[in-house]
Amino acid sequence: MDGTSYLAYDYPVLGAFWTVMWIFLWVMWLLLLFRVIVDIFRDHKMNGWVKAAWLLFLVLIPFLGVLVYVIARGREMGKREIEHAQAQQEAFKAYMTAGTSAATGDDLVKLSELKARGDLTEEEFQQAKQKILRG
Repeated sequence: MDGTSYLAYDYPVLGAFWTVMWIFLWVMWLLLLFRVIVDIFRDHKMNGWVKAAWLLFLVLIPFLGVLVYVIARGREMGKREIEHAQAQQEAFKAYMTAGTSAATGDDLVKLSELKARGDLTEEEFQQAKQKILRG
C-alpha cells in the first residue's frame, strides 16, 4: 500500500451520480441487446442466413448493429412482442380452463346419472351441483 486511504466522504456526490448513471446505461444497453437477439430468433419470416447475418452484425459491431436493427425492424419488433404476449395469454387461459371445465362436466354427468337412477333427491342434486359449480 502507498499509505493513502480513501474514505466515503472523499468520493464526491457528482462522482456517485455519474457512476450510478453509467451502471444504469450499461444495464439498459444489455437489456436492449438481448431483446434484439431474442427478436431475431422469434421472427419466423426471416430465414436462417438472414438471422445469422444480423447476429454476426450484432457481435462484430454491437452499437451500430442494435441501432440499425431498431431503426430497420423496430416497428415489427413491437408487433411480434404483442403477438407473443397474446399467445402466452391465450395458452394460459386454455390451460386454466381445460382442467376445470372437463372435470366439472364429468362430475355433473355423474351427478345427473345418480339423480336419474333415483339415488339422489332433487334437493341433494341441487346442493351437489352448486358445490361442483363453485369449485
